[in-house]
Amino acid sequence: MSCLTISGSELALNGQPWRLLAGAIHYFRVLPEQWEDRLLKLRAMGLNTVETYVAWNLHEPEPGRFDFDGALDLVAFVRLAERLGLKVIVRPGPYICAEWEFGGLPAWLLADPDMVLRSSYGPYLAAVERFFAELLPRLLPLQAEAGGPILAMQVENEYGSYGSDQDYLRWLEGSLRRHGVTGLLFTSDGPTDHMLTHGTLAGVLKTGNFGSRVPSELAKLREYQPEGPLICMEFWNGWFDHWGEPHHTRDAADAADCLGQILAHGASVNIFMFHGGTSFGWMNGANTDRDSGVYQPTVNSYDYDAPLAEDGSITPKYLAMREAVGRHMGLSALPPLDLPPEVPRFSHAPLPLQAGPLLWQSLDLDHPVLTAATPRSMERLGQAYGHVLYRSRMRHPAGPVQLSVQALADRALVFLNGRPQGVLARDGALSLQLDWPGGEACLDLLVENQGRVNYGPFLHDRKGLLGWVRLGINLIQHWEHHSLPLATPPALAGLPVDRGVAGPRFFSADFEVGVPGDGFLAIAGGHKGQVWINGFNLGRYWERGPQTELYLPWPLLRPGSNQLVLLELEAEAGTALTASIHAQRPQATQVVDMAPTLAELW
Repeated sequence: MSCLTISGSELALNGQPWRLLAGAIHYFRVLPEQWEDRLLKLRAMGLNTVETYVAWNLHEPEPGRFDFDGALDLVAFVRLAERLGLKVIVRPGPYICAEWEFGGLPAWLLADPDMVLRSSYGPYLAAVERFFAELLPRLLPLQAEAGGPILAMQVENEYGSYGSDQDYLRWLEGSLRRHGVTGLLFTSDGPTDHMLTHGTLAGVLKTGNFGSRVPSELAKLREYQPEGPLICMEFWNGWFDHWGEPHHTRDAADAADCLGQILAHGASVNIFMFHGGTSFGWMNGANTDRDSGVYQPTVNSYDYDAPLAEDGSITPKYLAMREAVGRHMGLSALPPLDLPPEVPRFSHAPLPLQAGPLLWQSLDLDHPVLTAATPRSMERLGQAYGHVLYRSRMRHPAGPVQLSVQALADRALVFLNGRPQGVLARDGALSLQLDWPGGEACLDLLVENQGRVNYGPFLHDRKGLLGWVRLGINLIQHWEHHSLPLATPPALAGLPVDRGVAGPRFFSADFEVGVPGDGFLAIAGGHKGQVWINGFNLGRYWERGPQTELYLPWPLLRPGSNQLVLLELEAEAGTALTASIHAQRPQATQVVDMAPTLAELW
């Protein structure tokens, strides 16, 4: 049995001085069949610990219904790390940020119109308590004090950049202890005065998150913690991407130099991210610009320009940072570069996609989930992700008329009698000129959730139509609501196909695989949509970029016949789409170096 304690200005493991050399891998962003490969490569870089968040929204998709199986088997991930000789740090939330949908909070929290997130609001605390009561007993036998690999757990996450409710933080600390957590607890915040003031707790180890300016950031952390070890709990060696912005990178030598500075100061470190992985399906988060408040949805790839690429490839940054670990920790501390066998690669020549039915033809439009006088948010419908179709039939005089919406989240395609009219957007146009045909007509607004905000003051990010909708000066007061969570594609066989009509349309193709391998899927001819491989929701594509292809992991493929299905949201009449699978990710054309910017993030 061993446990992690504080001894003066150092960490001590089993009573002996010990340096935390961790790397972040989120089990929920990597398929289980790939966990061992990623963990072995973490160990080969000279690290001794893997750190992971816990995604509450995946484990409790509906209130009181829990899932800890298969890809969500956190215990199996921790036990595997232990078998490979690694220690583990767990950050159970309840909020995790992580550029993950809603920062890991479950969307159903927002069904409560009075919800106050990350606070002492009673219903929020009750929900957290229920989650902890299910999660923590699974982790207790894995604690170091019980002979397991978990050395420490985090209290909340970067609370100093959000709120000021110290009673809430203290309640979380107490809840962890009441449920049997006996090991070291810590908080993590940016090393600024306001973040360390609001995000920390007396008697709980303070750690810092930063990517540059190492001496001054450690000095600020020491100012707020005169005794105890210095730990950079998130060393940002790369960055993430938003749709419509350049791809972010950070020079390998610069990242390795900053890592060396942390180690030269005697500090411990968690490399964030060591391996980013992928936010599959609908699980990408979003930001709001600090100055303008503009909504910034994050791409599905969480490559993060990390030492281990999205597909698990060794990068120059991996080698440079491994060398820095060896140089500062003593070469004897660095194991041989003993890597697991390389995964096969898979590619496929351009594959024409067969046009399928329109989205409307896959829906039961005679049975809405709700009919109401005003549009209701996605959360009020009991829906978390995907799209909502809002439909209204009304009479109006023939001629031009302006359609206006009060607010929406995040993007709406507008149709009149099934014909595309244009796009409304959260930070774009909220009105659209229509040419009403006269008499009764059918108005549809197909609203897409592009990812709930995961960081900052606008976390209460409800989705759908939010408020009134007007046709001219008249409020539209009859709405049918149709839920389209689209976790898997609908059954398309037997549905009619009319290629001469524009609108959201499914496309598909079957393709053969000999030996499954990793690849990257690109869609040519499409504007925006969603992709499924053998029923698994791979993620979004969007011509805006910067992500131009989706990582296709080998476990999703099977020898023999495989099926690709996609929903193209803006298909014109006669649209032709082609899919290609590349063995390697093509080089990004627009790149911005994050190193100069990291110093200004806080």
